[in-house]
Amino acid sequence: MSNAYIFIGRSGSGKGTQGALLDALIRGRDGADSLIYLETGRLFREFIKADGESNRMAKAINEVGGLQPEFLTVHLWSNFFVKNFRRGVNIITDGTPRKLLETGVLDTAFSFYGFKKPYVVFLNTSVGECKKRLLARGRADDTPEDINSRLAWYETDVAPSVDFYRNNPNYNFCDVNGDQSVEDVFEDIKKQLGL
Repeated sequence: MSNAYIFIGRSGSGKGTQGALLDALIRGRDGADSLIYLETGRLFREFIKADGESNRMAKAINEVGGLQPEFLTVHLWSNFFVKNFRRGVNIITDGTPRKLLETGVLDTAFSFYGFKKPYVVFLNTSVGECKKRLLARGRADDTPEDINSRLAWYETDVAPSVDFYRNNPNYNFCDVNGDQSVEDVFEDIKKQLGL
């Protein structure tokens, strides 16, 4: 049976790291073609390399650590689903949703594709730990100013999505202590997912 897994949390909470570990586990168990991995940040990094006006506008938002508009985010990941979805495949999302409106649209996508009770893995990671990880990552857009900006919009934009999932009986909500070591976090995730 295929499942959908949504990784959500602050920037630097470990969504990409833990998503990649789950990806490897599922592909190792079910085969290389058993999963598609939606990494919204990667889609945006590819998008802003192009030379169109929309691409340049998104790049300007990215350069100041801003949050991209919902329509553009939904456009990128819905295109990804349309191109890559196959019946019976598992899905991991990392970096989506980031706003409540996106959450509702993603809900319709999972309903359309027939996923029953997707798993939400909330990496409940402290601000201090996230800052430390983001600075250590060393990406060009991980300046202290950009990091502070992204962590600030977590409270205003991402937290309502977390609440939507936490209180929705149509989702399996997993609250995971993200301040632990990578290995301990993954052990908690596997336990809560029953893997």
